[in-house]
Amino acid sequence: MQVLKQCLESDFLRTRQTEDPVQVGLYYESLCPGCRLFLTEMLFPTYLLLNDIMSVTLVPYGNALEKPDGQKYIYECQHGKQECLGNMMETCIMNMTKMDFRIIFCMESSVDVIGSAESCLKIYAPELSMDKVMSCVNGDMGMQLMHQNALKTKALNPPHQYVPWVTINGVHTDDLQTKAMSSLFTLVCSMYKGTKPPACGGTQKLHYQSYCHNE
Repeated sequence: MQVLKQCLESDFLRTRQTEDPVQVGLYYESLCPGCRLFLTEMLFPTYLLLNDIMSVTLVPYGNALEKPDGQKYIYECQHGKQECLGNMMETCIMNMTKMDFRIIFCMESSVDVIGSAESCLKIYAPELSMDKVMSCVNGDMGMQLMHQNALKTKALNPPHQYVPWVTINGVHTDDLQTKAMSSLFTLVCSMYKGTKPPACGGTQKLHYQSYCHNE
């Protein structure tokens, strides 16, 4: 019954959100220290609190270089071949499960981004095997998905100068970047045009309030 209440409460709050969510885009690299810090300590916690009013797009590519090789592409990454592998793994995971952000958070918050992938999959998407992910990574699907990441990154206007590079509703400015890096939570709350959710300090009342009382 408690789980049912939580589900009903969640559904109730979602029906109240009538405005478009704030779209947060992160252009990053899987082994970039600053990217990992922003994703794990700012972006993911903010998403957990405000996922009713924000959406997240992850684009792992960053400062990589794409070179045509016949009918295929080869990639050179800022932090070496392991980063190219990490970028590709995370790209494939995004295409294979709705638990992608949680898995990527798990990987990026680990000491070994690549080595933790299998255990992170077992926690958040046990139905998705490492073999399936690596089939994507080493196949045409992974290459085409990474090519799309390259195109999205190259299409940035203004062009990215560093990573992590943050866009808000498709827009990047120095001011938005600074605000996102200092408090993404505050930025998303301030930019959402609908009724502010309780997490933002809004007046919206929870449909259910459940407590475990001291008997």
